[in-house]
Amino acid sequence: MIFTPSKKIQNLPRYIFTIINDLKKEAYEKKLDVIDLGMGNPDLPTPSHIVNRLCDSVVYHPNTHRYPQAKGMPKFREAISKWYKKRFDVSLDPETEVLALIGSKEGLAHLCMSFLDPLDYALTTNPAYPVHLNGIYLAGGIPYSMPITEKNDYLPELDKIPEEVARKAKIMFLNYPNNPTTAVIKDKNFFKEVIKFAKKYEIIICHDNAYSEISFDGYVAPSFLEVEGAKDVGVEFHSLSKTYNMAGWRIGFVVGNSDILKYLEKFKSYLDYGVFTAIQLAGAVALTSSQKYVEENCKQYAHRRDKFIKYLEKINWHIKKPLATMYLWAKIPEKFISLGSLEFTKKLIKETGIVMTPGISFGEYGDEYVRISLCTHINRFYDAYLRLKKFLK
Repeated sequence: MIFTPSKKIQNLPRYIFTIINDLKKEAYEKKLDVIDLGMGNPDLPTPSHIVNRLCDSVVYHPNTHRYPQAKGMPKFREAISKWYKKRFDVSLDPETEVLALIGSKEGLAHLCMSFLDPLDYALTTNPAYPVHLNGIYLAGGIPYSMPITEKNDYLPELDKIPEEVARKAKIMFLNYPNNPTTAVIKDKNFFKEVIKFAKKYEIIICHDNAYSEISFDGYVAPSFLEVEGAKDVGVEFHSLSKTYNMAGWRIGFVVGNSDILKYLEKFKSYLDYGVFTAIQLAGAVALTSSQKYVEENCKQYAHRRDKFIKYLEKINWHIKKPLATMYLWAKIPEKFISLGSLEFTKKLIKETGIVMTPGISFGEYGDEYVRISLCTHINRFYDAYLRLKKFLK
């Protein structure tokens, strides 16, 4: 029998981390010592008080084993509301302006399916976190790229979006601190411009703020919702994956405009039952207890960042020090740039066992770059330096 998938699935390229995992497998089979600087998969443990809350709920509260509330249990939504008020001084109604998610990636894709009809336009930065683009494709929409490069400080130039595209667009995806470029918002005037643009063209703003708590050197990431008028036009996504090292737990949330969340909740109610209740209770503890662990987390990443950049400077691979995220955005060394990022990373894995993410996987404007994850033991950066030193020669 021949099974034919939908054209949506046929038109999607293989997911980049599937390709990378295949290359890693080949490297393991060749007995290479793999140093994985690819995926942003936190290697630090989830704080013990969060783990203990999960265990207590599972063992002593069997009612948590039942179907959860699709929109999120009241305790978790209230914890989100309190965290937002304390962290950003933004007031949220936990009943109508907060929605629990099975990780923000799921919510981002489902937002597209909730609002995009076939051939509707959506605006996304390029490069971008892959689900911003793939979510549009899967909903049958047409993505329009807003290039973000070093020349424009990695901010989309709204005045360069054609009038006819702006009028057709229904959603705009933004993401600061940015994955993969590590760019940050230093001036909230940009958000003011976005809100003005959204109101003019009646566009939903979707701000992916998953890395707001992973910042360094005194930088404090803002919320899009801090700016007047933001809640009129948009929503903001968060994840507990990076902040509390809970990537495998699959828990996140989206907050903001109640009408947007109402339709997203309706869509989700047909597809899932929400987050396991015991995990929601643990998530509430994460948000409402001491955030000292988050501060220590950031110190660890900052130390790794500084150490590896220092090593790379020794071999003349110059990288701008990021103020946020758990990544480095590195231009491919000049002698290899003609290969493109995918072929460069393939060559790197095969010859050194070092895994990096090719910039092309985030869009064509990333093809001269690789994304380097800081999610590995600090000693491995010295090992990587020694191999890269030999490789670049």
